[in-house]
Amino acid sequence: MTSTTERPATVRAGRATMAVACLIVFTAQMATTIYLPALPLIERDFGVSRSVAALSVSLFVIGAAAPVVLWGRAADRLGRRAALLASLGLFAVSSAVLIVTTSPTWLLVLRALQGIGAGGAAIIARIAVRDLGDGDALAKRLSVLSIAFVTALGGGQFAGGLIGGWQGGFAVLTAAGVLCVIGTLTIPLRKSSGEKMGMVRIYLRILAVPAFLRPTIAAGLGFATIVLLQEVAPFVFQRHFGLSVEQYGSLGLLFGLAYFGGALLVNRLAARKGSPWLMRAGALVMTGAGALTIALWLVPAIPLTAALVTFIALYCGITFGQAALFPSSMAVAVSEVPAHDAYAVALCGFVAQSIAGVAATIAVLLHENVLWAVVVTVLSLAAFLLVRVRARE
Repeated sequence: MTSTTERPATVRAGRATMAVACLIVFTAQMATTIYLPALPLIERDFGVSRSVAALSVSLFVIGAAAPVVLWGRAADRLGRRAALLASLGLFAVSSAVLIVTTSPTWLLVLRALQGIGAGGAAIIARIAVRDLGDGDALAKRLSVLSIAFVTALGGGQFAGGLIGGWQGGFAVLTAAGVLCVIGTLTIPLRKSSGEKMGMVRIYLRILAVPAFLRPTIAAGLGFATIVLLQEVAPFVFQRHFGLSVEQYGSLGLLFGLAYFGGALLVNRLAARKGSPWLMRAGALVMTGAGALTIALWLVPAIPLTAALVTFIALYCGITFGQAALFPSSMAVAVSEVPAHDAYAVALCGFVAQSIAGVAATIAVLLHENVLWAVVVTVLSLAAFLLVRVRARE
């Protein structure tokens, strides 16, 4: 009788945890996408160069990456709830202050702090999902988080285009952060593990596992590809193709559908095909779409409208591949070190965010279309080669 009543309660608790985790991942990703359509406005309103405006994206990504391993330690030692509340509090406060900032310096500082909060919240949300199970079942759950990610990827960009200004975007992020705090207070979360081993020793032990490291780096390379595209896309669409802020924002719906398609593929095929197959397929699609993007910029005779349609299709292809690669790679990686689950998830997120941060910083210098397309293709190809190595072992 007891087990009969406990099981539905456990299922409900798991669903509630997934719902709040999805909200947190959605909010963290939206902190980039709702902001993207306003990048040219940031350039104008703050009187800065294109590179400085793009740097506000790079610093957010770097801020999200830098302390992730510390957030993993906090989640393990303090418990998931306390760590989540601390990260979400930082995110909500920095978002609120960004609404009224007028200084370019403070814009960059606050975006970095906002990134620290967003990165911590997103990785602890994934740790909470990891607490529900591992293996291909984890890949399916992470694909659900990817659907939240894609909703923010497309919906955030679309909303940013409708809002038009950056202040309204930061107001939305502040409200979303508060909702995440409320959600965190309502779900069951694992408390402190009482782990006595030193943090550095644990992370070094995990890094010594090649089966963890290779898919983790591949996930980071895929994530870096998307971050780089997000950073250059507003300028390509609005300046090269002449789209308005609203038109560019509406494209977010298409990109969102592409990401949704990749995440749905993982959700449907994880049990049948397995996560290793899915991460190889995702990396291969990204590489092919990247190579075709290089070809697009090397053929100057293509009419502008045809080039625009082709570029949108290739952007969607890269996005689809990333949606299949990332959750599959992360599930494969963290399942290799079950003894240190919170640390493994945090380290995987740290590596992915760090690689993405480097790519975002490089993107500031990549103003030529062929040049950034080459970087996108190289990143995707490197990810594919890494997961192919694992497949042959």
